[in-house]
Amino acid sequence: MKKLPLISGLALSLLACSSLFAAEKTLRLGIEAAYPPFAFKTAEGKIGGFDYDIGNALCAQMQVKCEWIEGEFDGLIPSLKVKKIDAALSSMTITAERRKSVDFTHKYYFTSSRLVMKKGAEVDDQYASLKGKTVGVQRSTTTDRYATEVFEPKGIKVVRYSNNEEIYMDLAAGRLDAIFADSIPLADFLSMPRGADYAFVGPELKDPKYVGEGAGIAVRKGNSELVGELNRAIDDIRANGEYQKIQAKYFKSDIYGD
Repeated sequence: MKKLPLISGLALSLLACSSLFAAEKTLRLGIEAAYPPFAFKTAEGKIGGFDYDIGNALCAQMQVKCEWIEGEFDGLIPSLKVKKIDAALSSMTITAERRKSVDFTHKYYFTSSRLVMKKGAEVDDQYASLKGKTVGVQRSTTTDRYATEVFEPKGIKVVRYSNNEEIYMDLAAGRLDAIFADSIPLADFLSMPRGADYAFVGPELKDPKYVGEGAGIAVRKGNSELVGELNRAIDDIRANGEYQKIQAKYFKSDIYGD
């Protein structure tokens, strides 16, 4: 009978270890849920979108539990640094500048950048016709950097926003002449009734200096183990068809790139 407390204690200890192990198998993913079709809020207030579905597929492949933590895009890297999240999966372009602060997986999709203006507008390759006009960009993005380095010196006014939804609203209200953003979410905007009066204009930006190597998942500097696990999971869901299944929900063409 004296063995019962010992057995009970051992069982409790094993249970505690099991719970601890489960907790360690939770992957906290940071996301900005205001970037359709990659991430958005459904009518029920839940997160949806390509990034969200890809993240859940990766967690399933890695056999870990996904815990999604929302935040503004420009706060995701700081959240990584203070260990609020383990990774940022939010259409973050892989660039040399960002590599100074975080490590990245390889890409999980690629997009160029474009301008959107009222239908009938024309923009030359050097953007001279935009002088004096107002262009909206999302803060702390690669398009923000391009606008700072190329647009502003040409006399183009740049207004920075927390997310694309805010930009769309100001465009509709006439406070902006143009949007400069990634072409995939802009194509989604143009396909909707609210984008019916607008169109792509000007050249397509594909310069690696600005569009980088594609969108990757950011992790804390030096966490090569997690980078490796995520890379294997990305490769696995592309090999088993899960990636293509998710992609088909949101896009009519392959967005992975070459």
